[in-house]
Parts: sequence; C-alpha cells; structure tokens
Amino acid sequence: MNTKQPLPTVDCDVLVIGSGAGGLSAAVTAAYHGLKVIVVEKADVCGGATSWSGGWAWAPGNPLAKKEGVNEDKDTFRTYLRGVLGDDYQADKVDAFLEAAPHMVGFFHEKTSLQFVPGSKINDIYGKLPGAGTGNRSVGPKPLNARAITPAVRAKMRHQLYETSFLGMGIMAGPDLGKFLSASRGNPKGLFHAGWRFGFHLLDLLTHRRNMQLVNGTALTGRLMKSADALGVDIRVSTPATALLSDEEGKVTGAVVRSVEGELQINAGRGVVLASGGFPNDVQRRKELFPKTPTGREHWTLAPRETTGDGINLAQSVGASFKTAVKSPAAWCPVSLVPYRNGRTGVFPHIMDRAKPGSIGVRADGQRFVNEANGYYDYVEALFAATPEGEAVESWQIADSRFVRRFPLGMAKPLPVPLFPYLRSGYLIKGRTIEELAEKCGIDPAGLRRTVARFNANARAGVDPDFGRGETAFNRYGGDAGNKPNPSLGPIEKGPFYAVRVVPGSFGTFAGVETDGRARALDLHGEPIQGLYVAGNDQANVMGGHYPAGGINLGPALTFGYIAGRDLAGVDTYEDDGTCAEERVAL
Repeated sequence: MNTKQPLPTVDCDVLVIGSGAGGLSAAVTAAYHGLKVIVVEKADVCGGATSWSGGWAWAPGNPLAKKEGVNEDKDTFRTYLRGVLGDDYQADKVDAFLEAAPHMVGFFHEKTSLQFVPGSKINDIYGKLPGAGTGNRSVGPKPLNARAITPAVRAKMRHQLYETSFLGMGIMAGPDLGKFLSASRGNPKGLFHAGWRFGFHLLDLLTHRRNMQLVNGTALTGRLMKSADALGVDIRVSTPATALLSDEEGKVTGAVVRSVEGELQINAGRGVVLASGGFPNDVQRRKELFPKTPTGREHWTLAPRETTGDGINLAQSVGASFKTAVKSPAAWCPVSLVPYRNGRTGVFPHIMDRAKPGSIGVRADGQRFVNEANGYYDYVEALFAATPEGEAVESWQIADSRFVRRFPLGMAKPLPVPLFPYLRSGYLIKGRTIEELAEKCGIDPAGLRRTVARFNANARAGVDPDFGRGETAFNRYGGDAGNKPNPSLGPIEKGPFYAVRVVPGSFGTFAGVETDGRARALDLHGEPIQGLYVAGNDQANVMGGHYPAGGINLGPALTFGYIAGRDLAGVDTYEDDGTCAEERVAL
C-alpha cells in the first residue's frame, strides 16, 4: 500500500528556476504582463554569475544608440555575425535575437526599474570584419544605490565579487574606472573621485555591512530584483528544483522544489523557465567537454559554486536536447589564482590589464602566443592551441615597474595601493632583471629575453608585426589613450620586473539546451517541449560558442528571457508591448 503523503502545493502561472539575468528577465516580463510568477533559487542569494559580471549586454540596434544618433540596420549586424560565427550561424535564432534585443532594452528602460547607460565607446572585438561596430551596440545598467531596494529584497542579493572590487567596492567600467586609474598618477580630480567613492563605501560598510553603491552586475540584478518585487514576483532563495512535472501529453506543468521547510510542489499553469546558470561547476561535464582538462579540475570558473548543470539535467529528464556541437563549450576568460591567508583561493579575471601598454603574455618557453589586447575568449583559446599536449595550460603576464604603478596587474592594484601583500602571498612574482623573473616563474630566461627585446623595439615604433596588437578600435580603447604612438603598446624595460601566473577560466558555459527562437526547449527531434522555456547559460548560446563582442552572455540572456516571458503571457507582437489591458504596477 502506498503511504506516501502528497506534497504541499503552490500554484502560479510561471515558475522560473534560477535568478540571473535570464531568469529575472523572464520573471519581470511575465509579471508585467499580468502573470503570477515564482522564482526559485538554489543559492541563498540571487543573481548568479550575473552579479559578478561587468553587467554589459550586447544589444545591437537598441534605442539608446538611436538617441545617440547611431542608426544601423539588422543586415549590418547579420553581416558581422556571419563573419564571426561561420558555419555556427543559426539564422532563425539570430534573427529572433536581433529583432527582440532593441525592444528588450526599450521595455526594461521605459517600463521597469532597469535603466541602462549606453556603451558609446565599446567596440566589437573583430574590428577588421565587415559589419563590426565601433560603439553603441552595448548597454550597461545605470548605477543604483541599494537604499532604493527594500531591506527584504536586499538581503537576497549577491554581493560584488571581492576580486573585481576594491575592498568590496565595485568600480564601473568607463569614466568611473578612468578616474580611479588617473588617481594613481596624482590627478587631483581622480584623487577626489576615488576619495569620496571610497569614503562613502566605508560608511556603507559601517551602517549596512555591505556595499551599497551598486554598479556593473550587481546593479543589473539589483534593478531587476527591484522591478520583480514591485510587480509582486515571489522570489525564494535556498530552494533548488529537484524534478520537473509533466501532464499526460508531455507539457511541463511545474516542478518539485526543496526548501528549509521540506519538499514542495509548484504548479505552473503557463510553464517553466530554466535559467540556473549552465554547468561551469560540473566537473564531470568539464572533463568530457572542455579541452585539455583531463580530470575536469584544471579549470577555474568565475561562476558561483551552485552552477552545476541542474537546469540541463532537468531539461534532459523530460527529453530536451543538450547541444554540445558548438565552437567552444564555455565563455573562456584568463584568470589568476589569488591565495588568501585563511586558505581560500580567489579567482581574478584578466579583463583590462592585458591591453594596457607595457605588458605581455608568454608561455613557459618565453614566447608570446596571442594579441593580448584582443578579447578574453581569444586569449584562452590561443593558450589552449599553443600548449603542447601533456603540458600545463598556463601563461604569465609580464610587466615592468612603471606598469604596476600605473595600471593593475591582475589583482595587484596601482598606486597608492602597496604591492607587498601580493608579493608576500606569492601572487605577484618579482625579479630585478628579466632573467631573474623568468627563473622564478619557471620560464626559459633566454626565450623571454629575446621576446622582450623584440617586443620593445616594435613597441617603440608603435607596431606589433607578430600579432597586430593595437590595430583595431577594440584594442586601442582597451589601452591608454595618452600613450603614443600606439595606445596598446609600450616597452617593458624599467626594472624591477613583475609577473602573474594566468590559467584558463570561464564566465560560464555556451553548450546548453537547444531552443527555438521563442526560447522553447527542443526535444531530440527538434520539436518544442510544451511549457518548457530556457534562458541564460542553460540555453545553447545563440553565438554558437563564439565571442564576437563583450556582453554576448548577458545580451542574449536578457533578450531570450524577455522573449520567454512574452511568449508565456501570449504577447506575440512587439507593437502590443506596453499596450496590454492588464493593470500595471507603478515602479
């Protein structure tokens, strides 16, 4: 006799599993159109990898660009994407993305608390390809003071990643970062800006015990959560989903979740959205899919530890297709490992230092292997290709004493922050000469000496015949505008010399559940699974495993979350957006 008691149940229209950009985008969109939405999150805080990101989203053709006087047509975007994606170009999904992305930005910017700022100077990575953009295709979240968010919601927010902050204070790319860097050169305006920003941060720590000046990814998730709260979305943390529920016809109708109170059945009348962050912390899948990762542990991700492939497992349990035939299974990023005195190891993403003049990346043979100023994805891909089979996949970022006092070298900060804590921990390696530095790092001294000599001679002339560094707008923007003749090239000649060890990492995964242009999960026959939608890194990325521009994780995540929310609400034309009959909540 079956004595198992039925689970307690809760009913809603839409259940969203995961609370990063994709999940919250779907939740806010569906709730705005009158649906009752529940979001469940496995971690004890919301935001996932989005909160630890730069917060920029690639959304070509967005209305902020048009306000800046930039009017590009979709054919230009398609031309660029075809050039980058090649055989991985999926016309139906690309078209769905390009059609929806501008409306997504307009919807959130005008109808919710998620306001954006334009990325007017952010360039596409492969600037020599036809259709490449030189600004205004990206948007970032407008900074937000967390005091504008209710304490109950604020308690559910993930903090800024410590490694990409200054003692927990986020610094936004663009003018904010520029002023901080100018402070290292004694610029009065920069010193004043850094002083008041950090002073308020200390006050926030004393009064609220957290960073309250939200920028980058924390501003993105903070604004989305503020919007969700205003629209009545029920957000539940520490509540992982353990199984999907389906009816006799195979439509997904909800999920079983586990919380501190026990198991619960959530019935979702319209459907379920999977957005749990992909599988960057699934060691077994990394072993199977990531290159040169024989045990799955030779990889360091910037995603939270909870991202272990739960959404993909749930999708596969109801017959969804897990697409691995992509150019790359993950969004690569070079990282360095930061040892702390308490035994913890931090992971630092090398995003901005590689493009600055006076630094290069080399392997153990002392040779450069990549245009360091290109995208982070390109750096790791080139490192994989340059590393012989059986050797450790690692490199070193090399710089001189002038560089480390003007720019960050990994997590080591420029003036006035001292270098000794990074030297004491072994994170930063120092040598009086290039040869001494090489010996301490395990690099071939003669090889490094030859590489630096050649690089210096070319850098003084402002050219890089080996890798073309500084030849694109993307490279030059990442450099130092005051450095002549090439913003991205400067000699490495004033001792002592410094190095940081760099290893492969990722922001998240590109392989994922195959979907159609409406964000619906597809089965093994390419047919949509009714009631099941996928967004964020659980979804097979629309870029086919390529990295054409910064923000191609968050841009598609926000856009396909928006598409899913509209589809669940039965809104099928963009002209209807904002004109539906349901009552709205003033935000």
